[in-house]
Amino acid sequence: MVSQEQIKALSKRQDELYKFINISEKQKEANTLTAQSQENDFWNNPKKAQIILKKLSVLKSWLKSYNSVVTNIDEISVLLELEAGEDELETQLQKTRSIVEELEFKNMLSAEEDSMSAIITINPGAGGTEGQDWAEMLMRMYLMWGEKNKYKVKTLDIQKAEPVGIKSVTIEIDGDFAFGHLKGENGVHRLVRISPFDSNAKRHTTFASVFVYPLADDSIEVIIEPSEISWDTFRASGAGGQGVNKTESAVRLKHEPSGITIENSESRSQLENKAKAIQLLKSQLYELEIRKKQEEKSKLEGSKKKIEWGSQIRSYVLHPYKMVKDLRTSYESSNPEKVLDGDLNAFIKAYLMEFGQK
Repeated sequence: MVSQEQIKALSKRQDELYKFINISEKQKEANTLTAQSQENDFWNNPKKAQIILKKLSVLKSWLKSYNSVVTNIDEISVLLELEAGEDELETQLQKTRSIVEELEFKNMLSAEEDSMSAIITINPGAGGTEGQDWAEMLMRMYLMWGEKNKYKVKTLDIQKAEPVGIKSVTIEIDGDFAFGHLKGENGVHRLVRISPFDSNAKRHTTFASVFVYPLADDSIEVIIEPSEISWDTFRASGAGGQGVNKTESAVRLKHEPSGITIENSESRSQLENKAKAIQLLKSQLYELEIRKKQEEKSKLEGSKKKIEWGSQIRSYVLHPYKMVKDLRTSYESSNPEKVLDGDLNAFIKAYLMEFGQK
């Protein structure tokens, strides 16, 4: 039964949220950016205008969620005074708690890069067909996660393997805070199962690496010298028939100072693929700077929490028992099929609760 005490407790969390996530500062900044967007010469500099509008969109998202908490608490109080039905009161109470918890959780994504879209690259480990199939399973898992969480997802480049699976893939998860949610997926993912490709039905252990980095936008300044880049062009791989790209529209970029190589075959236009490859290079260089700053911060703080980039992070066991376990947080699930269908939010939350706080 919903009581006044529960409403008071929720109101207290609302007051704490107001201070905790700096609502007054966010409102002040939103007002300033809104005023700028209404100036007559706002679109004279389109690049700057887009940066302002993106910042404003993120701020409005925070304010909208917080204001809905305030409104919902007022409505619950009114419903209680009107002696509304218990089901209606309980539904409104749970709805409001969910928004509060979402805001508390989202506050851990306070780094500049956390609000950006994400790029994920997946590569199989040793093991031939088995590893290539596992890499494709992981690709499917992240694509399904993106769709379930209302992000726009697209494949930027994919190298199909024979007879099944993939040699590599790069996918984009487009939307606010995609990188903030997915940054903990960096590392090696391990699969244990009875191989469908082994006629002796033996158990196999397979690995694939996942690399996640933020998609840098025009607000991020990264200087790239043209002389440090070399290009190759090739035909994008396809399933055959009318879908085969008959021109060399796919591109491969090599950045000599960093050793980064990027392939992109998203578009049938070579120019568009080159522009996207430059953006992905810019994003990876930006991510390298983020990593350096994190390592320096950890040294200064003497942090005991160690986050390894590229180390084994999660184990997916399908045989002789069923379990997915995160090796950093110890969070686990006994339903690997559900996890592989994109149900990753509990793992993401567990990681951010432990490592995401600033």
